[in-house]
Amino acid sequence: MSHSSPSQQSQQPSLSVTFDVEGMHCASCVKRIESALGNVADVEEVRANVANGRVSVFSHTPVDSRSLKTAIDDAGFSASTERIELAIEGMHCASCVSRVEQALAGLPGVIAASVNLATERAQATVLSGAVSRAQLASAVRKTGYQVAAEAQGQGDQRERQRAERAKRQQWLLVLAIALTVPLFIIAMSDHLVAPFHHWLVEHGAVSIMDWIQAVLATLVLFVPGAAFFRSGLTALLRRTPDMNSLVAVGAGTAWLYSLVVLLFPQWLPAASRHLYFEPAAMIVTLVMIGRFFEARAKGRSSSAVRALVNMQVPEATVIREGVEQTLAIEQIAVGDVLIARPGERIAVDGTVEQGESWVDESLLSGESAPQHKQAGSRVVAATINGAGSFRYRATQVGDDTTLAHITRIVEQAQAAKLPIQSLVDRISAVFVPAVLVLAVIVLAIWLFLGATLSMAISVAVAVVIISCPCAMGLATPVSIMVASGRAARLGILLRSGEALQTLDEVKVVALDKTGTLTEGHPSLSGMFCAPDVDKHQLLGQMSALEKHSEHPLAEAIVAAAPELPGVQVERVQVHAGEGISGRVDGHALSIGREAYISARASGLEQFASQTEQQAGGGASLLYVALDEQVVALLTVDDAIKSDSRATVTALKKRGIQVVMISGDAHSTAHHVARQLGIDEIQAPLLPAEKASAIEALHERYGAVAFVGDGINDAPALAAADVGIAIGSGADVAIETADIVLVSGDTEGVQRALALGHATLVNIRQNLAWAFGYNLCLIPLAAGVLYPAFGILLSPVFAALAMTLSSLFVLSNALRLQRFQR
Repeated sequence: MSHSSPSQQSQQPSLSVTFDVEGMHCASCVKRIESALGNVADVEEVRANVANGRVSVFSHTPVDSRSLKTAIDDAGFSASTERIELAIEGMHCASCVSRVEQALAGLPGVIAASVNLATERAQATVLSGAVSRAQLASAVRKTGYQVAAEAQGQGDQRERQRAERAKRQQWLLVLAIALTVPLFIIAMSDHLVAPFHHWLVEHGAVSIMDWIQAVLATLVLFVPGAAFFRSGLTALLRRTPDMNSLVAVGAGTAWLYSLVVLLFPQWLPAASRHLYFEPAAMIVTLVMIGRFFEARAKGRSSSAVRALVNMQVPEATVIREGVEQTLAIEQIAVGDVLIARPGERIAVDGTVEQGESWVDESLLSGESAPQHKQAGSRVVAATINGAGSFRYRATQVGDDTTLAHITRIVEQAQAAKLPIQSLVDRISAVFVPAVLVLAVIVLAIWLFLGATLSMAISVAVAVVIISCPCAMGLATPVSIMVASGRAARLGILLRSGEALQTLDEVKVVALDKTGTLTEGHPSLSGMFCAPDVDKHQLLGQMSALEKHSEHPLAEAIVAAAPELPGVQVERVQVHAGEGISGRVDGHALSIGREAYISARASGLEQFASQTEQQAGGGASLLYVALDEQVVALLTVDDAIKSDSRATVTALKKRGIQVVMISGDAHSTAHHVARQLGIDEIQAPLLPAEKASAIEALHERYGAVAFVGDGINDAPALAAADVGIAIGSGADVAIETADIVLVSGDTEGVQRALALGHATLVNIRQNLAWAFGYNLCLIPLAAGVLYPAFGILLSPVFAALAMTLSSLFVLSNALRLQRFQR
């Protein structure tokens, strides 16, 4: 994340749609797609990911999905679509139909929607992967209608379509191999089976075999290899050549030259009458084999999102009108009461109403220890119930569940482009055209040096084939995919994929105190009242006022105070980081820190001795003023988290400066910092001052990561180079952050920093390989070693080397799946 202000962040595009695109294989493909979609009306940002074959489009206003599909198709790629059907209950008239159609058509990614009142079915045509059946069902429910359970197999078709495409590609690969193997045997018969070749020559059957080679090579190139020519030549004609263009030019040139030798041998000198049908077919087949293994590796790299989706249960037991019934997950509504039996996954987010159990939340939070759940506890979809049984009421369903939210975050992170990717983008814009020009130059040089035409063409084809920029295009996105997926399994949600690179640049980590380094659940440990004050009555009034605040200190007061019936509270004003004021039973009541209260009331001096005794003890000090007169001093303690000390120690060992930034009194912050070994403390600070402190740290040290959890931390999270929110914190803090630690422990901070470093190391290794590979092998393919050593690289070996290069990058990126906690 770049150093930015909250106002700058608010200007970022708020709408997005992500969908599948077929035919994207290299960095040049990415450039073409992003350029084509960037010209669509209202589109503000485009991110194409070659690693998972998906494209994300961002905007402030809804973008016409049909325009997106048209732009993709016109660019020579395929934006596949899928049709999803819903059975809808409760429609009665044309107005009902219109409402449902509008709701469905309004979702990003929906191309068209139609509803049939007679059959009570809706049909939506969507960009593949952009919209799920659950999202469509949620949109229908929001209009006031219900979605009936579908028969098995009528759900989301995306995975089925992907499987069908993979099966089709597999059959094409089998066909290419079946045609290429006999072609290879025939072409190499003089080397592999010399007696058979001599027999062909003696019986004049060589020309027949040449024609068989021509037929086999033609079938390979224009049946299983047809996609290379469709996409590659289209891109070439549009002056935006890509990897497919290189394969099409390389294989096509070898095939066309061989066809000229076969049909019009008199056009060429005898020394140049060589056939290259076998290299042409081998190039196509080897590239297809490489793509097959690439697809399998990419599938492994995107397994994290697939695993998250598969964690959603298809159905659950619901109690309606006192009767237990099994319903599809799409039919469950907010307010339904569900049953969690031993060993079952929780179906939706909810609150336990009856019973208790231990729930395994490790798959979402990374926390290995099961969590105890009882009446009032929150449960999350996809977590696993233990040996107990309980009933819980649904609070979030469908796309509103924590699981759905996490899935979207991971997908968005995987679509991110790191700043380091800009180097690849700049090179890819000119790389393929430069390779084609280089091939022509190499051809001319060899002809000038006296080589035969066939030899010169072979060298030029080898240069074209070995230069395919697959590894270059995969180097960054596949590492991001694997790293963000691995992070999710460790309880680290990357809301901004760019944060992976910034994490590696962090020089200082600033940590909030309350709720971050401490438990965030302080308790009222002391109360000193003026002689004429009724402590019981004052506590009740304070509790009534503090119920209007979300600050942890307010919660401590509410928890410790009795509930007085009939207390009237009005004119409440919450001053973030300072205190709260209002009128309670007709009296002006204020609670807050010393500076806040001293500006509103008198009488602080009567608590001077108690303040001095409590100072330095680690407790937060709050003052209470009633009708502009200070009447009480409160002390509130907050226990330090068990992992905070280890986190601070580990960060300092990594050479990172650790700073505490807190809104608490300096004495309280200093007490905690001293126990944790933090040398630099900035306190007390208001929310705006925290943001300014982050700016100052950035100027002094460089990249700053800020860790916080409260509403008053939001400005600092936004101002930091990397904002890290504790997952148990306020929603506004989480929404402002780049990274969310779902487990709520500070250990995740050092884990995230280590993962960021490992990811950048991995990306640099990939880029070094991709660029080094081309720098070394392009000259080799051009024949620089031939004059001294007689070494020439065959186009077939060039295709094999290009494939192995891509597989190396993918294999290296997959090592991030083994990143340890």
